[in-house]
Amino acid sequence: MDNKYNDSLISVIIPVYNASDNLKKCLDSLSGQKYRNLELLFIDDCSTDDSAAVIQRFMKDPVNADLKIKFLQHSHNRGVAAARNTGLGYATGECIYYLDADDYIADNALQLMHDEMKQSNADIVGCEWFLSFSKNERYMVQPQVTNGKELFVKMCRGVMRWNLWLFLVRRSLYEVNDIRFTEGMNMGEDMMVMMRLALCSGKVSMLKIPLYHYIQTKTDSLTKNWAKAYFEEITANVQMVEDYLKVNYPDNRFAEELNFLKLNIKLPLLISFSTDDYRKWQKWFPEANHSIMNNMDIAFRTRMIQWIADKRQYWLLKLYNLLVVKVVYGIIYK
Repeated sequence: MDNKYNDSLISVIIPVYNASDNLKKCLDSLSGQKYRNLELLFIDDCSTDDSAAVIQRFMKDPVNADLKIKFLQHSHNRGVAAARNTGLGYATGECIYYLDADDYIADNALQLMHDEMKQSNADIVGCEWFLSFSKNERYMVQPQVTNGKELFVKMCRGVMRWNLWLFLVRRSLYEVNDIRFTEGMNMGEDMMVMMRLALCSGKVSMLKIPLYHYIQTKTDSLTKNWAKAYFEEITANVQMVEDYLKVNYPDNRFAEELNFLKLNIKLPLLISFSTDDYRKWQKWFPEANHSIMNNMDIAFRTRMIQWIADKRQYWLLKLYNLLVVKVVYGIIYK
């Protein structure tokens, strides 16, 4: 067995922007990690609150003396994609992991993911997670995959999340394949990078254990704050995935998966009571709509609401959102 991951240094990249109200749980979870060979890279993207002071106190705490901590500050606000790139540029670990400043991880998260990477010699190790609300949590299951192509397909099909914080990744995948985020393209940046990492990877291992707590702070419409720039940024990141596939897979083997990805990307527009959102759905990636009923990995209900949207039966969409999203989910996920 390849022992290169014995006591591997893990670089944990934590972008920070005005996160002082929520930083404590994140920092406590890092202090409490059982795995201690960690390089923590905090990238302060020109916060205007006291995030910097909170991090500096964390750095001085004796309980963190054995951790390698780097505090990096941007001179002006550049966005999360640039912050992630800054972290990658300073990272020296064999593995890369991301943690959002308002979330937290289990105290054995990095130990378990590191040990699995070492034992399986995987390029990527994933885990399951909790969607955390104010009063309860929902256990979010991830499918089992064994290689990068399977990982890519499951992400496109909408049954595998592409969030960076779900995966411990060998840093060489970034360096050998020149994978970076596109500065300014801050919506969908995780999707673009994780999909490229997946396609460049060999073995993938999934831990059937929830290790990440994602704090859901907004339980109303998923799209009410989407500005025009957000659509442009997501579209640009999807286009980068499409361009990569055209160059590296000219046989067009992933054409249907790309359609599923586009449908998955615009699905949140249908979790809304807004006719305007439904019309935006119609205009966004219309070339994918003919594949609506073909993705057997997702629930029939999900395919049906997309089919209804394609047929412009907006009253049925509003009825669905009233009965399922507003009433049922509103009661369960408080």
